[in-house]
Parts: sequence; structure tokens; C-alpha cells
Amino acid sequence: MKALFIGGTGTISTDVVALAQQRGWEITLLNRGSKKVPERARSVVADIHDELAVAKAIEDENYDVVAQFIGYTAEDVERDIRLFQNKTKQYIFISSASAYQKPLADYHITESTPLMNPYWQYSRDKIAAEEVLLSAYRKNGFPITIVRPSHTYNGEKPLVCMHGNKGNWQIVKRILEGKSVIIPGDGTSLWTLTHSKDFAKGYVGLMGNPHAIGNAFHITSDESMTWNQIYETIAEALGKPLNALHVASDFLARHGEMYDFTGELLGDKVNTVKFDNSKIKRFVPDFICTISMAEGLRQSVEYMLAHPETQIPDPDFDFWCDRIIDAQRAADDAFEASAK
Repeated sequence: MKALFIGGTGTISTDVVALAQQRGWEITLLNRGSKKVPERARSVVADIHDELAVAKAIEDENYDVVAQFIGYTAEDVERDIRLFQNKTKQYIFISSASAYQKPLADYHITESTPLMNPYWQYSRDKIAAEEVLLSAYRKNGFPITIVRPSHTYNGEKPLVCMHGNKGNWQIVKRILEGKSVIIPGDGTSLWTLTHSKDFAKGYVGLMGNPHAIGNAFHITSDESMTWNQIYETIAEALGKPLNALHVASDFLARHGEMYDFTGELLGDKVNTVKFDNSKIKRFVPDFICTISMAEGLRQSVEYMLAHPETQIPDPDFDFWCDRIIDAQRAADDAFEASAK
């Protein structure tokens, strides 16, 4: 069985490639060649956005699966349909669970939950891409499978609700230094983190699965934790107390300045979500997540502390956090002063 991975070296796809190879798949990676290709994988060096170059590179090839990990827009999948219409038995598109209805009418999410997100352009682009693919499937039989990951990680950084443009280290650093750490809302909304090794089990189980054609799936852990619990787990792994400061999510979104917290918070992370994974388990009976959220968070903290190259300072985000915290405390002081 042959699969072409567009991308294939990212947070999610690396473990998918590894597991697919373990199960006997012949893997080819199509990317710009800027990252090391896994052992035993073939490589096609081309920019997927250069349609003519890609068409030439694969003109003599056919695949059982084309796995698209770096498609984001309707235009991206329209190009892929032209490239792969007669070259694959299955085209798997990575969408996003953030595409599900916001605000949610029901926190219990199935694959039939409506797709609508007025807060985040990223999610709307994914929805538009899904609509193009569904139309191609219905009209021309293009063999699509849609996969919607939620917050998936690979154990190399502890996941937080919000961070700056340079990654998560600055939050870890604030905890280590005893500084206040902002948690949106009251921190009690439920969230799900899924380790990429667990995600890979569901994804690879869909590869070459004829029952998956024309279907959409989210692939997540069944476990949920509150954001308070997530941050407490990170702090405990660091051996430090957590100095949490809860700030209204819409306040953070209004004053995000260089950060898109309207999309990332209101359009995603501050909504309580509970994913129903019955569908993926029916189609892939051996899908089960074995890495708990707490275990994965501790593993991520240990990895980051042991790898200084991941510890990228973000003074701009640190300064922004201090400004938000000062504004919150000034409001508290002003309210108390008004009562005297």
C-alpha cells in the first residue's frame, strides 16, 4: 500500500508516518525538503503550491492514499483535486475541530455538530475547504475522508490556553519565576488534549479503509480537564506553585493587540467541549488513547526543561501579560476605593 504525505514532518504527521511505516505502508513525503525525511520514506521535493512542478513530479505515480496535512483553504483543496483526481483511491484532509459551532448549542460534540465559527478565520477557511471536498465527492466521486483533530501535541511542549508568537516557553518561565499566569475566564471550562501517538492510531486506521470514504471524523482523547487543572499539572511538574490570575476572555480578546485571541479563545479554547469518539471507534475498533493528559503534560515539561533549544524567550508576550495583570489589579483597586 502506497501513501503520499503532503507535509509529513509536523507535530501530528510525524507519528502518523512512523505508525503507518510500522504497519507496512510505503510512504512518500512531498515537501520543500527543509526537514529531514524519516528513514525508509521516499521523498519528492516540491512546493505543493507550485501545481505544475508537483504534477510533473508525480506524473508516473499512483497512490492508495494521499494525506494532506498542510492544506488550509478552499483554493488549496481545489488544486489538490486537480492534481489527484485520478491518482489516489483516498484523499485524507486534515481539517480542525475548531470548525465546530461557536458558540456551542451543546457541549457534547459529534461529527454532525454544525460547522460554524464567526470568531476565527482559520476555522472558516477549513470549513470552506471541507465544503469544496464534499461537493467534489458528491458530484465526481472524489474519494475524500475528512479528519478533524482538536488540541494535538507530541510531548515536546506543555500546552497552554494562550501564548505569544514565540511559543509556550514564556508561560513556563513565568511559573518558574513565581509570576502571575493568566488563565482565561474562571478556568473551569473543559478541554481535551490528545497525544500525537494516540491520534496516529485513529488516523492510520482510516488509511485504506473503504468505509471511511465520504466520511468526517474527529480523533481525540475521551479525557477532559479544566484549564485550572491543566495549569496546575504543569506547575506541579515544575515543582512550583501556580499563581493564577483569571481574566475575562472577551477582555483578553479586545486587548490582544498583536495576538488573535478572539479566534483562539472565543473561537476555540474557552468553550467547554466533550468529544464523542463513537464514530472513529466504530470504523477503527482498536483506536484507544493510552497517554493520559496529566502524563503527557508532565512529559512535555520534562522535555522542554531538558532541551534548552526549545526555551525561546518572548519578552513582548511577557510585557503584554504584565500589562493585562496590572490593568486587572488596577480595576480591583479602583472598585475597592469606590466603596470607601
